[in-house]
Amino acid sequence: MADEREPPPFGEDENQKDEDDLFAEASEEQEKESSPEPEPQKVPIKPDVDLFGEDEGDEIKLNESDEEPSQEEKNDIFEDSKPVVTPEPISAPPIKEETPKLPVTQSSSAVEPKVTTTRKNTDPPEPENQYTLTIKVAEPHKVGDGMGAYMVYKVITKTSNPAFRKADLCVTRRFSDFLGLYSKLHEKHTKTGIIVPPAPEKSVLGMTKVKISKEESNTADFIQRRRAALERYLNRTASHPVLQIDPDFREFLEREGDLPKATNTSALSGAGVMRLFHKVGDVVEKIAFRMDESDEWFEEKQNQVESLENHLRKLHSSMESLTQHRRELSNMTAQFAKSTAMLGTAEEHTALSRALSQLAETEERIETVHADQSDHDFFIMAELCKDYVALLGAVKEVFHERVKCYKSWKEAEATLTKKRENKAKLEIARKMDKVPQAQDEISEWEMKVDKGKDEFEKISKAIRKEVARFDKFRVEDFKDSVVSYLEQLMENQQRIMKCWEAFLPEAKAIA
Repeated sequence: MADEREPPPFGEDENQKDEDDLFAEASEEQEKESSPEPEPQKVPIKPDVDLFGEDEGDEIKLNESDEEPSQEEKNDIFEDSKPVVTPEPISAPPIKEETPKLPVTQSSSAVEPKVTTTRKNTDPPEPENQYTLTIKVAEPHKVGDGMGAYMVYKVITKTSNPAFRKADLCVTRRFSDFLGLYSKLHEKHTKTGIIVPPAPEKSVLGMTKVKISKEESNTADFIQRRRAALERYLNRTASHPVLQIDPDFREFLEREGDLPKATNTSALSGAGVMRLFHKVGDVVEKIAFRMDESDEWFEEKQNQVESLENHLRKLHSSMESLTQHRRELSNMTAQFAKSTAMLGTAEEHTALSRALSQLAETEERIETVHADQSDHDFFIMAELCKDYVALLGAVKEVFHERVKCYKSWKEAEATLTKKRENKAKLEIARKMDKVPQAQDEISEWEMKVDKGKDEFEKISKAIRKEVARFDKFRVEDFKDSVVSYLEQLMENQQRIMKCWEAFLPEAKAIA
């Protein structure tokens, strides 16, 4: 029995040897037969079976990514069956197999235009630089005498916007017209979330001096400051893409002759008193109602506006002190020049007298430099800080309008809840005759809730856009103003140095 059981393994060895011999013969026949035709027939059949049979996932990933990995994996499969190792000409069939994948790449790239279109739709348009609009306020002069007198300014406009009647416009406007324009724009656009630049504030003391004084030289400083403030106000309004095409704004710049008199600009008028009451009511409302802010962006921006406003107020106070200091320095320098000139005329020593006279002239030139620098301190930096303190107040107003929209929305939701509870009570009480009326009220308040929600979302979106635009122009404005201020400061310092350099030889010539 042992002899009968031993042959089977011996027979298996013989079969293995035979199989080895078969593969060896196949490899010898392949080496002898170097024809390229049978090789591509054998290559795609065996590796395809091994690919899908052994490791489908890996092969699919390699075929989707690149051509060369598919060849390497095919070669790895051939290494498992060593007698079927393929030569380099195998690279030709994979190229044919990869060609049908071209439409797949095209379909994937076809998704990209959808992304670009959505990106274009989300990006807000920037029509600020589409048309040019520059405004200049010039030639202020007083009309009338006594307490009935008022100031008139010439407003010169140059624009390429076809919405205007002409490219070059020139009209005359009084200060109350500027205030009336701001009142109209504020009432119309602040509720929609647009930041309306504020007009310059009225100065009762300054205008009283202008009305009483008969000499314009005494009030020239006040008039020049107001003229510059009005010019900045109009140009800031004109830079806004919505406000520059507003009918009231275009009428202000285009209409020849006098505008309808604005009755609500006086502080002592009925409209002024009502404005004061509204402001007091808004302050009380801000204290009484606290909005549960869920948007981190608005909370961060509100804190940023508060902090920026405090710092700008401090900077404005410092710049006003610096301006006043330079004016006093200019006045003291002028007095010193006069005293030095008088001392030079009284001096008997010729060289010393001439040096003192030259010193007096030098101090007079330096006094002019100090006066110029004082004007630059005021008009470039101090007024810039003052304007932006007022602009930040306008930003806070649009934030408050958003709070008002939120409050109206939540009040409508609370009323809707009460209406639904009332309907449920009627149904429980079997008062079916009053249910239809209650349902109509519910439908009405549901529409009000939806409207309040839409208005809140709309004003929130508008404020985001407006604040982004405000921050952009604020950075550019401060950059240009600071660079201009430093250039003027350096130029004036060089002028002072030249004055002293010119006086130095005269001082050395004293024997």
